[in-house]
Parts: sequence; structure tokens; C-alpha cells
Amino acid sequence: MQRSTTLTLDSAKALRSNLIQRPKARSPLLMLSAEKDGCRSNSVYNPYNDRVYETKSDFSGYRFLGNSDVFSEKRIDLPPLESFKGSHFKIWREGEENVKHMLMDDEDPFRDEFPHAAEDLRGRLWVDDKNGNYVVVWQFEMYPFLGFCRTGDDHYREIPTELEVQRELRGLNDMVLKGYNLYVYATREFIRHLDLSGQDEDGFKDVSEKHRLPMWMPSMTMKERERMKQKRSIPSNKGIAVTRAGQVLVVFTYDLGTSESHRMFHLYKRDPKDLDPKTLDTRLLEVHSLGDEALFYDLGITVPADHTLGIEPNSIYFTRDDRICHNKLSCLDIGVFNLATKTVKRFHGLSNFNFNDAQWFLPS
Repeated sequence: MQRSTTLTLDSAKALRSNLIQRPKARSPLLMLSAEKDGCRSNSVYNPYNDRVYETKSDFSGYRFLGNSDVFSEKRIDLPPLESFKGSHFKIWREGEENVKHMLMDDEDPFRDEFPHAAEDLRGRLWVDDKNGNYVVVWQFEMYPFLGFCRTGDDHYREIPTELEVQRELRGLNDMVLKGYNLYVYATREFIRHLDLSGQDEDGFKDVSEKHRLPMWMPSMTMKERERMKQKRSIPSNKGIAVTRAGQVLVVFTYDLGTSESHRMFHLYKRDPKDLDPKTLDTRLLEVHSLGDEALFYDLGITVPADHTLGIEPNSIYFTRDDRICHNKLSCLDIGVFNLATKTVKRFHGLSNFNFNDAQWFLPS
């Protein structure tokens, strides 16, 4: 199960809190943050009964990077950011609040130093519900490396995303962590698949499929173009998600402006024939149904639908369209999109509360 972590510039930690009153209904919940930079989550919203529950714990100074079971006080102490060990970059602390990184090059006396604050951090955490083992992956937004650690590590290892990476797999537009599998949506629209289970000397192994051509979007027909124009649809973001079976989906979101639905989602997958070296047509295939699964876009994974838990089938739970790299034009937008009806369910009770960020999670 994917959960949340909070990374601070003082001593990166993962913390999950108890609530004053635990919601009785087993339903997908929303962690709400009153701060603009998402540094503190002090309440939980239950859409089943349209109620907000306040937390007991003080999260001042913490930054939430993923989603969590907030009903446990179990705490995981993670290594500090400056424990990062890599062959290309180094990280160090400067004062109480600032962390910096730079490319290691002893021959360059004018090496650039890049300062970072809490809002620069983006990351994912996965915790095994059976044994409590975990994996953490994080990055400073828009910089060319990842840090990661596993249960028992006292430092973070480096995953380069540019240096010593084959050309088509360089860069990072989005990433999903599912168990020990890290999926990176590269700049050239290939999928980089890394095994973080520690079977390699660097602590990770590249197990990417060898596709000749990237994951190109299918061409729209004239009729589709006209329909999108009438709806005043504006492409806003592309990301990825991974199904329970391990299939990578490209998630394309559209902003519908003043429409009541406001947002439209399209899902795509790679055609299996793409692995054939003779294949010339590598356009993605649209996925029109998730069947009995629901996609939690904040996490980038699908889960089984369950009416008793309030998890709707063939639906996408979302809060914004760019969880990894926040676009300046991005805004909070909470709802559940039904792929069959192309409609969005809203939670109007949220308008009564003052918050600046939110993330879906599933209580365990």
C-alpha cells in the first residue's frame, strides 16, 4: 500500500497521526492542509458523511509528499537529507533551514550551488502492510537526480536521471512507486522501470523494456478535434499510473474551463505489438474502462473497487493534475471522474472549509 511521508530539512521523518474522532465509515478520505505549501495536514475529510475530523498531532514544519494511514501513531525515522551518497551529486546543510546540492567536479572552481527549501521536495513512499518494510524516493523539483532508501538504510542512494542514462530514458516528468518498482515517465516519453529491491551494486537495477519509439499519443480525428474545441478543452498535464497488474498507463488531463465538469481524463496504454522490431505504428491505445478498479491519481496506482468501502469502479480520484511537478498555473481541483459517463462528482461540503491542499488516501 502506498502511504505518505513527511520530509523536513531538519531530519526527514515519516509520521502518521491519530484523530480526535476516527471516521466510522470505511471510505476514501482526504487529508487537508491549511498551509499553501502543503507543510502541514491538520484535518481529514470524509466524503461519505461530509464531515471534517481534526487531528491531535502537531505537524508544524512537516511536508507531506504522499498519502498515509493517519490513524496510527507508528513513526518511521528516515535518514537526514544530507546523508545522501552519490557519484554525481552531493548534498549538505547550510544553517538550520537550508539544504544545498551541487554536481561533484573537482576540476571546476566555479561549481554552481543550488539551495532548496521544503517546498522543493517531491517524493513517494511505499510501505508493506505485512512486514512494515518501506521504500522512499524523493527529488528536488526539476533537478536531475533522485534519492532513495529502504528499510534499514542509514543514508540515501543516488539515482541519476540524466548522467550515465541512455538518451531515451533521461529526465523525469512523473514517477510512480509500486512496491520496489519505480516507474519514471522520461522527458522523451519513454518509461524507465527501476527495481529498487537491492539486487544490484547501486541498490537499483534498470529493468526497462527496450522500446524503439516513445509512447506517442494517438492522432485525433477531425470530429474529435471539433468536439474538444466546442468544449474549450485545454490540455493541462500528462502523467503516468500503474495498474494492479503492473501495466503503465499514460494519464492525459484536460481543463474544461467554465464547464460544470471542469476536468476531463483520457487514459492510454502501449500496444503490445510495439515490442516487435518491425512495428512502425507505435501510437498509444486509449483505455476506455478500468473495469472493477479505481485509479487514485495522487498515488498513481489502481486499487480494487469496493462498494462497501465507497471505492467506485471505473473511476479516477484526483485533487490536482501535477502531484510531482507543481505547475505555476496548477490549482486544487477535487473530485471523482467516472470514465463511463465522463462526469465528475464534486464534494460541495468542502467549500465550507479553509484549506490550500489535499490528498486522497485509503485507511487501512
